[in-house]
Amino acid sequence: MSDRAPASMLSPAGRLPATERLMSIDALRGLDMFFIIGMEEVFAALSEMVPMDPPLNDRLQHAPWAGFHFYDLIFPLFAFVMGTSLVFSLAKSVAVAGRGPTTWKIVRRSAILFLLGVWMYGGIAGGIEQVRLLGVLQRLALCYLAAGLAYVWMGRRGMVALAVGLLAGYWALLGFVPVPGFGAGDLAEGRNLTNWIDKEFLPFRKWDGDHDPEGLLSTLPAVATTLLGVFAGMLLRNPALEPARKVRLLLGWGAAGIALGLLWHVPFPIIKKLWTSSFVLLTAGIGAMLLGIFHQIVDLRGHRRWCRPFVWIGMNAITIYLLVHVIPLVPLARRIAGGGVHAALEQLHRGFGDLTLSLLALAAAVWICRFLFVRGIFLRV
Repeated sequence: MSDRAPASMLSPAGRLPATERLMSIDALRGLDMFFIIGMEEVFAALSEMVPMDPPLNDRLQHAPWAGFHFYDLIFPLFAFVMGTSLVFSLAKSVAVAGRGPTTWKIVRRSAILFLLGVWMYGGIAGGIEQVRLLGVLQRLALCYLAAGLAYVWMGRRGMVALAVGLLAGYWALLGFVPVPGFGAGDLAEGRNLTNWIDKEFLPFRKWDGDHDPEGLLSTLPAVATTLLGVFAGMLLRNPALEPARKVRLLLGWGAAGIALGLLWHVPFPIIKKLWTSSFVLLTAGIGAMLLGIFHQIVDLRGHRRWCRPFVWIGMNAITIYLLVHVIPLVPLARRIAGGGVHAALEQLHRGFGDLTLSLLALAAAVWICRFLFVRGIFLRV
C-alpha cells in the first residue's frame, strides 16, 4: 500500500477510476471501529491519571438520555458508512449478476449478520427468555437489508421519499400518538411510544429492562441513517462530478445536516436511545463531513500512510468487533503486564498500569487486523 496514489491511477482531471476501491471509506470505518475495540478502556485509564470533574470518560460516554456525547456518534457513523460502501458493492453485483441474485445476496448477508448478533449476546445459553433479539449487529443487519433493497429496487427519488418519510413519520408517531397512561409527546424514558412498543411487543430480553435502545420502532429512523450514507456513496460514485465538487457537496450536506439536526432538536430532542430524527440528521451530517475530509486527504491527495491501521481494521470490521466482544483482550494483556508489573506501573502514577494494559489490548486488536489484511483474509458475512 503506497503512501500516495500512483499517477497512473489518476485521470487527467484527477479522478480515480470507477473500479478503484475508495480507501477513504475503509479508513473512516476503521477509525470508527478503533474507538469500539479498545479506546473506551484507554479513556477510562486516562480518567484515573488526569482528574477532571466530571471525569474524562464520563464526558465521552453516551449521554444518559437527551443530549449528545462523543460515543453517541460511533454507532450511527458505522451505519452511515455502511450505506456508503454498499453502493459500490451492490452496484457491481447488479451489473454482473442482476437485481435478482443481488437481492438474494442482501437477504443472505442480513440474515447471517442478524444471527451473529443474537449469538454474540449469548444466543440461547441462558434460556430462550434471555435471548436478545435486537442489538447492535441485528440493527445493522436490518438497516443493511432495508437500504440495500431500496438501492437495488428504488430510484433516487424513491429513496429520498423513503428517508424523508421515515424521519418525518417517526417524529409524528412520537409526537402525536398517545401512549397508554402517559399521553402523546412525552419523550421521557419509559413514557414514550418507542419504549412502550418494546415493552408490549418485543419478546425476550431487553437491554434496558422492559425496553431496548435497539428496539423495534427506533429501527425505522436508523434505516434513514443508512440511506443518507447511500446518498453519499452515490455522490462519490458519480463520474459526472468533479472530485473537488464531491468534497464540497459532502461538506455542505454535512453542515446542513448538523444545522437541521440542531434546529429539530428544539421540538424533537436529540436522544440516541430513541434514535430521534434530529439525532439522525446531526450524526449523518458529521458523518458526511468526515467522509468529505477523508476523501480529500486519502483518495484525492493520496496521503495514505497515516491511515493504514484504520484500513486494516475497516477491512475486517465485523470480524474484530465479534472477536473483542467474545474474547476480551485485556485479560490476555495481563499475562504480559499484569501482576507485579502492573503494580509497579501503578506506583509510578495512578492509572498508568491500567493504561498500559488497555494499550496492549488495543495493539493486539490492531495487529490481528493487520495479520488478516496482509494475508488477504477478509471475513465478510
